[in-house]
Amino acid sequence: MKTVAGVILALSVAGPALGGPIDQACIRTSKVANPVLCACIQRVANITLTGSDQRLAAKFFADPGKAQEVRQSGRSTHQAFWGRYVNFGETAEAVCSNG
Repeated sequence: MKTVAGVILALSVAGPALGGPIDQACIRTSKVANPVLCACIQRVANITLTGSDQRLAAKFFADPGKAQEVRQSGRSTHQAFWGRYVNFGETAEAVCSNG
């Protein structure tokens, strides 16, 4: 797993988010869409999640129950994904928060 410091370093040299699945889901489902925040979250996703992880995580924006379903799944692939997803969420919060 990548550390927050490692992600910050990677983000300092990374290009734009380019409207990935997390960014698109964030913009579509956000009550008050914040394109800068959504782009930041996408950049973190680009570093911490695979493309298939991002597509699965993007579904959680529209269907939060899907996250619970995956978290409670007994499938080893879901358990491995969940570890990466938690890391992504914690990292995005640390890197993209305004406070």
